[in-house]
Amino acid sequence: MGMTTNRDAYKTTATSMKSVLITGASSGIGAALAKYYLKQGWRVFACGRNDEALAEIDGAESVIFDITKVQQIKEAARYIQQALGGQPLDLAILNAGNCEYIDNANQFDGALFERVIRTNLIATGYCIEAFIPLLRASSRLALMGSSVVYLPLPRAEAYGASKAGVQYLADSLRLDLAASDIGVSLICPGFVKTPLTDKNDFAMPMQISATEAAEYIATGLSKKDNEIHFPLRFTLLLKLLSNLPQSLMVWLMKRSTGKSQGSLV
Repeated sequence: MGMTTNRDAYKTTATSMKSVLITGASSGIGAALAKYYLKQGWRVFACGRNDEALAEIDGAESVIFDITKVQQIKEAARYIQQALGGQPLDLAILNAGNCEYIDNANQFDGALFERVIRTNLIATGYCIEAFIPLLRASSRLALMGSSVVYLPLPRAEAYGASKAGVQYLADSLRLDLAASDIGVSLICPGFVKTPLTDKNDFAMPMQISATEAAEYIATGLSKKDNEIHFPLRFTLLLKLLSNLPQSLMVWLMKRSTGKSQGSLV
């Protein structure tokens, strides 16, 4: 685990610059968010495991750690706190996650289920523990959920359960952090083209680019939205389908997607 800056003459004494921490910034939505905020003049702490990929985000300060390693998370928090020099962190986007599918529910893979829950939910909890002390009144915490929470999908038992947990976590945290004036946003993307979704073996309707996703997210965060879901046509369709009788919903899902559904981000 380490921390580096891609700017040779970065001055940490600047106090007027807003700061954002982004996990999972090595690729996909995280990398797109890092680039977006850099263009907006923010100080960006780009976090991830791939130091070479992080180094390609020109202007960001790379913080290299594995979110499944608790000690590394704590060390990263100390690095960032020191780098901020007593200034608060304005925004923390806990974006990192993973997806694996249960291909045969009759031979349920408990180890796979645990891996996904540990990465997407448990690790998020440890990141919250480490990074919340860096936030202050008017700061915001954003958690990466998924629009999969709106509608159960085949093969997505592990992924969907982990993101449902993140959804509840965000909703509950929002209540408890309100007194501290720390906002909490839940991000629920539809299909976004990322290295994670590139592995999917099924059609992904209304898919958007990671750059488009970053713009949706940043816009929602700037408006202090509690829930940021997009693209609207897709997410509203999922919400509509979720209100159908269970038997009809199952029939429609089988007819339209078969058994090949899964990760949305």
